[in-house]
Amino acid sequence: MMEVKDYYRTLGVARNADEKEIKKAFRKLARENHPDLNPDNAEAEQKFKEVNEAYEVLSDPDKRGKYDRFGAQWEQYERAGVDPNDFARGFGGGGGSRNISPEEFERMFGGFGRAGGAGNAGGFSSFFDTLFGGQAAGRAGQETPFGGFNQRQPRPRQAEAEAEISLEEAFHGTSRMLQLSDGQRIEVTIPAGIQSGTRIRAGDVLLRVKVQPHGRFRQEKADIYVTVPVDLYTALLGGEVEVPTLERPVVLTIPSGTQSGKRFRLRGMGMPGMKKSDARGDLYAEVSVTLPTSLSAKERQLVEELRGLQQKAG
Repeated sequence: MMEVKDYYRTLGVARNADEKEIKKAFRKLARENHPDLNPDNAEAEQKFKEVNEAYEVLSDPDKRGKYDRFGAQWEQYERAGVDPNDFARGFGGGGGSRNISPEEFERMFGGFGRAGGAGNAGGFSSFFDTLFGGQAAGRAGQETPFGGFNQRQPRPRQAEAEAEISLEEAFHGTSRMLQLSDGQRIEVTIPAGIQSGTRIRAGDVLLRVKVQPHGRFRQEKADIYVTVPVDLYTALLGGEVEVPTLERPVVLTIPSGTQSGKRFRLRGMGMPGMKKSDARGDLYAEVSVTLPTSLSAKERQLVEELRGLQQKAG
C-alpha cells in the first residue's frame, strides 16, 4: 500500500504558505541535507529526495492545486493507492474540486500495489509518480542548491576522480580543474575544513579528496595535533613557548614542572567546519622536552648538585 505524502509537513510550512516561504524552506532543508555535505549519509540523502519532491509539487501551481484537491480527504486515509487515469477523470477534467465518498475513494485508489513501488526509476516516491503520472516539469531540479541531481530522472553513473590537496589547502579551501571524458574542463570548489576521503559531486564526476600528510601537523577530523619542542629549563621553571598553527603562531604559557608528552588544548584553533565555518575544531600542542646535547663543567656541576638535592628530598 502507498504512503500518502504531506508535502507541507516535509518542508515545514503552512498550507497557505506563499511561493517565497516555500522556496525559503526548500533551500534551507536542501542545503542541510545535500549529499555533497553529507557524504555516505543515507538518511540525509533520503531527506534530500523528500524535500526535493515536496518542492517539485508545491512550487508548481498546477501540481499544488491538484495535490490540494486530493488532499482535502487524504488525512482520512493513511495508506492508499491510485490509478492515474481514474484520478485524471475524477479531478483533472472540467469542473472544480469535489468531495468523494469513501466508497469512491476506495474504488479509485484501491489498486496501487500494481501501479509502482518505491524502486521506481524516476527517483520520486510512488505517491508522486502515481498522483502526477510521472510528470517532470523541471522546477525542483533547477532550484536544487549546489547543482543537486534531478530527482525525476535515473541518476547517471558518475565517473570518479581523485584530487590530492595539502593540509593548508584543506584548512583554507581551494579548487581543482577537472577534465571530463568529453574534453570539457570544470572547476570544482573544495570547501574549507574538508577531511581526507570526503567526496564532492560535480556534475557527472564524483571527486574524492585526499589530504596529504603534513610534515608538522596531524589532522584527526576537525582537530589538529602538533608537537612543540620545549627546552629543559622552561619545562622545569615554566615560561612561554611559541606554538605554530595553520593560521599564525600563538604564545603558550608552560607551567613549571611540565612533563614531556603533556598536551595543551587550544580551543577553536583547529579546522573550520564544512557546514559552519565558525564551528572550529581544536589544536592540541604536545610538549616534547629537549635535553642539552653537551654540558659545560659548570653546568654539569649544577646538575649533579640538583640531583643530589632531589635524592635527599626523596
